[in-house]
Amino acid sequence: MLVNTDITPGLEIAPPPPTAATLELFLADIGPRAFRFAEAGLRNRDDGLDAVQDAMMKMLAYRDRPAGEWTPLFWSILRRRIVDLQRRQNFRQRWLAPASERGEDSRIDWADAAAGPSQSHQQQQSYTRLVQALRTLPARQREAFTLRVLEELDVADTARAMGCSEGSVKTHLSRARDALQKRLEDFR
Repeated sequence: MLVNTDITPGLEIAPPPPTAATLELFLADIGPRAFRFAEAGLRNRDDGLDAVQDAMMKMLAYRDRPAGEWTPLFWSILRRRIVDLQRRQNFRQRWLAPASERGEDSRIDWADAAAGPSQSHQQQQSYTRLVQALRTLPARQREAFTLRVLEELDVADTARAMGCSEGSVKTHLSRARDALQKRLEDFR
């Protein structure tokens, strides 16, 4: 180690902060974004919170993995949990609905279009329009758009999180962007 002898006596240089992130810090950082992702996919605030909590609990089993693997691993776990909850919701809706209402056209849409109390004026209105537009997309396109554009994962990490090829990610993303552009043109 080199020592700089030109430093004024009595002036100490603080050591650089540690670069290794803890899993707790990672989860605290990713939590709000994960919640928005889960809420958009499940269309229910409480189910979104449950999905994120379940994913975080499952992530604790992987704390020994390198920090570079945490992001795609977490998104993959959360995505699978959301798909499981969506399947359960669909089953319950079909099973509980009267036989006359079990057709494709009569599915209940539990989406809450009402604005939340914490919305700031312009940003939250734009976010609400985006979420509504995302909800109209097929699940794979919505996942590709959210992970690539909103979460800024690269193509390889997105492919790992979605469990598909990089080419599929690019295809889903392209289709999602086209659909969103058409849907959101009126809001420009």
